[in-house]
Amino acid sequence: MPTKRIFAAAALAGALLTSLPLFAEPLTATPATTPSSSSVAPNLMGQLAVFSPAAMLAQSAAPAQVTTKATADKSAGWGDDDDADSADMPNSGVASNAVVALANDTSDLRKTLISLAMQLRDIRYVRGGRDPSTGFDCSGFVRYVFAHAVGLELPTNSASQFLAGLKVNRSEMKPGDLVFFRTAGKRGQGRISHVGIYIANGQFIHSPSRGKTVRVDSLDESYWAQRFAGAKRPGALARS
Repeated sequence: MPTKRIFAAAALAGALLTSLPLFAEPLTATPATTPSSSSVAPNLMGQLAVFSPAAMLAQSAAPAQVTTKATADKSAGWGDDDDADSADMPNSGVASNAVVALANDTSDLRKTLISLAMQLRDIRYVRGGRDPSTGFDCSGFVRYVFAHAVGLELPTNSASQFLAGLKVNRSEMKPGDLVFFRTAGKRGQGRISHVGIYIANGQFIHSPSRGKTVRVDSLDESYWAQRFAGAKRPGALARS
């Protein structure tokens, strides 16, 4: 009996070895015609050689990588930590007829910045927004104004914009300088989370928070005075 089993196993192994060329037969392009019955079996056997269940199972188990606008904005840094915890921000700013005028000796570069910023008033706030067609968040608004008025590319969120500028004393601020606030956490003790563009006489223009639009506010208003973190001057304005 053992001898018969050995011969049977040897015969089965031989049959498998002789059939391997069929399974290893490469796929070839076929004419765009209906295949004959004699060609169906070889073609199917050739397809079995490249069928990989393990690879297909791994692919189906992996989560789909869906890239949305929000995901792309987040990965690029847009809106990171900007305008956090700002629900108690004032609902209105300075009235239109109370907005200060620029001094006559203001440089043309700074006038261009403020002019463009003022043209964007009343555009709605959108978290991560960076274009007037869709809306702005605070850093997106500032970045858009500088890019289109003077061709300067600023960092993508308020905290990185704060690190990039030259420090300016409050008494020495000029139109176009950036003003920063800590609107997250305890009053004046959180991280940098909001930015605006200084106009003159304590007024600045910015995109406040959800449900609001680009507007002018006063640094003397208690909310902003308690959260003011300092002013910075982007390099393009250093000698202006």
